[in-house]
Amino acid sequence: MSRSTPRPEPFVSATSAAALNDLRTRLRATRWPDSPADAGWSLGVDVGYLHELVDYWADEFDWAAQESALSRHPRFRVEIGDLNIHFVHARAVSPVGPALPLVLSHGWPDSFWRYSKVVSLLTDPGAHGADPADAFDVIVPDMPGYGYSDRPTGPPLNSIDVAGLWAELMRILGYSRYGAAGGDIGSAVSRYLALDNPESVVAVHRMDAGLPVFTGDRADLSPQEQEFLDSSAAWGSTEGAYAAMHRTKPQTAAVGLTDSPAGLAAWIVEKLRGWTDCDGVIERSFSKDEILTNITLYWLTGTIGSSMRMYNANGSIPSEQHARRVEVPSGFSFFSGDLFARPPRAWLDRVANVVRIKELPRGGHFAPFVEPELYAQELRDFFRPYRKALG
Repeated sequence: MSRSTPRPEPFVSATSAAALNDLRTRLRATRWPDSPADAGWSLGVDVGYLHELVDYWADEFDWAAQESALSRHPRFRVEIGDLNIHFVHARAVSPVGPALPLVLSHGWPDSFWRYSKVVSLLTDPGAHGADPADAFDVIVPDMPGYGYSDRPTGPPLNSIDVAGLWAELMRILGYSRYGAAGGDIGSAVSRYLALDNPESVVAVHRMDAGLPVFTGDRADLSPQEQEFLDSSAAWGSTEGAYAAMHRTKPQTAAVGLTDSPAGLAAWIVEKLRGWTDCDGVIERSFSKDEILTNITLYWLTGTIGSSMRMYNANGSIPSEQHARRVEVPSGFSFFSGDLFARPPRAWLDRVANVVRIKELPRGGHFAPFVEPELYAQELRDFFRPYRKALG
């Protein structure tokens, strides 16, 4: 590593007792809203469930244990430009042949937490009943403004900007050829990483194709593609209010969500439930400890506002960027219960060089966390033919 190359430094998070005491004080002082009888989740968060969750957060949740568990994989920070980027870097265990480097990009509302259950399955497949030849070196960065990465102090970064950071991160780590995978905003980051670095990205795997952006003549689309655009627009009108707020007025929401842990929990837990195939019962997919680990990360790092601002930045990406086609071999795994409508094959072929599509019976939007074994197997199967690109 040359002297001009930034050197990653080991990172271990540490939370002060004062920060946890302040959190508990705020939780116990929550000013609760009224709720119509039997409203449940029909108007947003179920206030009764949220009250139960907040009580657990204040009196039983063991953040120290969860913080320690998050450090079971090697974590680092490195300066790229004017930002310190936090990332997991877990190398393959006893690989057979060269391990494929793989950068995993998360979305909202999460962080490196999304992949915390899948890292060992990918670095040490032989220990989990899979082929040791399918081992990966796994890199899981927190996007700027999320988790333990720095919050941009200037204009928010969009998915193209973050893809550029990931390309530099992989160069710093010494990887010239690697795979990319992600979901939600991380799907877009992975897409741009492949678009702008085709000489480095051997293949790209995505859990979704994103909400469609099309500025051409609809008459040029197949009936299935037109139906896909319409269903996506319908989803936006009924479920997309959060994204409209993030895109247009993120600072307004950030004031309340940064000040009130109960408010922050409401904003996030409603999405964890709604975007997972849990049949409406969130704890079929996430335990209270798992829910609160994700939310506590946002609370302690103060990143809810900065994470939302990325929507604003992405909303300004020019239409010609959305129209670019990924020529790098692309695979899609669609997990039942996800929030996005399933794009037809004609649409996927329009936006990417598709070599594999798989429909999965369960998993939802957070499949790497909820169904880690299923997700890990998808990555092993998809990337297996591209390991030869490493030489």
